[in-house]
Amino acid sequence: MVNILLAFGLTLIAGLSTGIGSAIAFFSKKTNTKFLSASLGFSAGVMIYVSMIEIFVKAQDALRAELGFKAGSWATVAAFFGGMVIMALIDRFVPSEENPHVIYKIEEIGELVEDSPKADSNASLLRTGKFTALAVAIHNFPEGLATFISALQEPSIAIPITVAIAIHNIPEGIAVSVPVYYATGDKKKAFYYSFASGLSEPLGALIGYLILMPFINDLVFGIIFGAVAGIMVYISLDELLPTAQEYGEHHIAIYGLMAGMAVMALSLLLFL
Repeated sequence: MVNILLAFGLTLIAGLSTGIGSAIAFFSKKTNTKFLSASLGFSAGVMIYVSMIEIFVKAQDALRAELGFKAGSWATVAAFFGGMVIMALIDRFVPSEENPHVIYKIEEIGELVEDSPKADSNASLLRTGKFTALAVAIHNFPEGLATFISALQEPSIAIPITVAIAIHNIPEGIAVSVPVYYATGDKKKAFYYSFASGLSEPLGALIGYLILMPFINDLVFGIIFGAVAGIMVYISLDELLPTAQEYGEHHIAIYGLMAGMAVMALSLLLFL
């Protein structure tokens, strides 16, 4: 029960970090792009390292124990790429112009408002904000399940994963709240949309728990953990690193990636 409450709590923290993005949007006149770039790279490093070094291996051990060495190895790889396919399909069915991977800098939205007719600009920005909130919610759903399962099965890696997901959600909060705020001038409404989009993360955890927990055994655990590894690697390569490079220099993102891997490696060694 303690592990379940911890897993839900950490998933809730990760999801609601979209609100931090709203705060940055409201109280900062200019985004600190280099810091955000390094942070996103750091998050990618944490997620890639823990997925490939820890989560994938544990999934493989569980599936080999249940299915045998060869079949378990094949099942692990299939689950891993299955997780990637899940995220790819979600991306495929989210219209590109509303995809939350397209992150707006605060100053760019300001320029857009100044350069466009007010009524048309406001309507367009509000639509962008609403659809981005929906897209973020859809993306956060499997992330919530991934965070929850990881925290439930391996408390020692729960906090670094939560931090990585939280950092990942901050620019998504900016992407949701900034267009809504500039369209309506209402900080509460902008925060509401950002907050609501983050709630899909603990919702994913709750639904996953209700559906999967009665059936959890080593086989199901191995498949889910393999898929979680694939989901996290996909998020890192498709979302975090491209966004990090959009915000800053290529090398800043890579330095952040290396730092994230080093911190994750150290944290795992400390729990040996």
